[in-house]
Amino acid sequence: MPRRVLTGRVTSDKMDKTVTVLVDRRIMHPLYKKFIRRSKNYAAHDEANLCKVGDAVRIEECRPISKRKTWMVVERNGQPVVDAAAAAPAAAQG
Repeated sequence: MPRRVLTGRVTSDKMDKTVTVLVDRRIMHPLYKKFIRRSKNYAAHDEANLCKVGDAVRIEECRPISKRKTWMVVERNGQPVVDAAAAAPAAAQG
């Protein structure tokens, strides 16, 4: 099964290696057929502490990292985020 990917905006970067991401979505009201906004906050892992408040980020579902963190930042302002753990084996190979 593919991992879910969401796009949102960073609302807090006060934690170490964690950012809070606000994800907005639009749904149609079942009776009135008007589009309404629903939003939810997600705690996402940011290994390099690169993300700042206001950044547009793309987060991807991953294995549970802690009680609340099951998402990882994969893109920041349109640029892919390279975390240190994934970069080390790639650097050793080539």
